[in-house]
Amino acid sequence: MTSDIITKYFPDLTAKQLQQFEQLPTLYTHWNSQINVISRKDIDQLYERHVLHSLGIAKVMAFKPGEKVLDVGTGGGFPGIPLAILFPETQFHLVDSIGKKIKVVTEVAKAIGLQNLKASHSRAEEVDDKFDFVVSRAVTRLKEFYPWVKGKFSKQSNNALANGILYLKGGDLEQEIAESGLAVQQYHLNQFFDGEFFETKQVIYVKA
Repeated sequence: MTSDIITKYFPDLTAKQLQQFEQLPTLYTHWNSQINVISRKDIDQLYERHVLHSLGIAKVMAFKPGEKVLDVGTGGGFPGIPLAILFPETQFHLVDSIGKKIKVVTEVAKAIGLQNLKASHSRAEEVDDKFDFVVSRAVTRLKEFYPWVKGKFSKQSNNALANGILYLKGGDLEQEIAESGLAVQQYHLNQFFDGEFFETKQVIYVKA
């Protein structure tokens, strides 16, 4: 495994960030053997299918210092952990309704020394806080997802994109977007990353 695929697209990483990214395969291999958070076939392609995929959000939005981001249904920590490594001055709150997945997130974050991340065993609806952005990765259809988070945004926006949802999705999304009734912007990840895996992957942005 090599983190070269990360540095190819994010060449300005600090030594500390690089070290954190390089620790992930060993940690996830260890934890995945105990608590299955990544499919067995994907663990060998962790950098492409999980880390770089998560960082697709960073190609759409560079979070600012002091901003707060909620990762809903984080599973084993994606997209939240890679984004927290990339944006060390942004605060990330990762939630999942399955406690053992949050245990993996907590242990991985602790092992690599992430100071800007907290993880909670809870549903999005139970989080009592306001955020600049909500991120997630294919947890459910947009129509179901939006009501979970619609009241969770700070009023003040500080970025070119107003506060809102940045949702990693794949496949043909025309019908899903139509049924949601939401106005969205679509960013195709094959604009940013090479490889067959990214051909159908998108970041869907929904303004708060």
